[in-house]
Amino acid sequence: MKRIIEKRISEFKELGRKESREIFKELCFCILCANYSAERAIKIQKRIDDDFITLSREELAEKLREAGHRFPSSRAKYIVSARKYCDSIKEIMESFNDPNQLRRWLVRNILGIGLKEASHFLRNIGFTDFAIIDFHILNLLDRYGVAKKPKTLTESRYLQIEEKLREISRRVGLNMAELDLYLWFMETGKILK
Repeated sequence: MKRIIEKRISEFKELGRKESREIFKELCFCILCANYSAERAIKIQKRIDDDFITLSREELAEKLREAGHRFPSSRAKYIVSARKYCDSIKEIMESFNDPNQLRRWLVRNILGIGLKEASHFLRNIGFTDFAIIDFHILNLLDRYGVAKKPKTLTESRYLQIEEKLREISRRVGLNMAELDLYLWFMETGKILK
């Protein structure tokens, strides 16, 4: 498992070194993931690929609908709105010295992106200091008494749970990205992205 996770982290870092358009397509993947299956979003991302950049909002919504996405219209709207950063996302990212400020910028400037998906995006392009707190992780943390599963995951609660995970990561000698992949594997039996 360690080798698989190290390989995945290495792939994430490699993606983060690519050009803006490749990074933007990963942002599109993370927009698709919100309240949806990561596995299905991976399939859709492969299917749509460069069309994230070129299709009209209506065409993109139709492709998402055909691919079976749960929210084709809203996700197409969010992706088309985010296109203004398609050629500059890498430069924008490099302009931040503080990853927390970059995450905050993503949440404020990209429709459809909250803390979870901003963290997911940053992890998937090589940042290692954020947790992707989804229902799988919340279930696991609740089951082991680390954090009670909240009815609603507010920003404040997200950050509190993330801090608990940060403490665990320090104790076990893993960065947050590695810990997240191990926890996700414990809960799902899979290592995705």
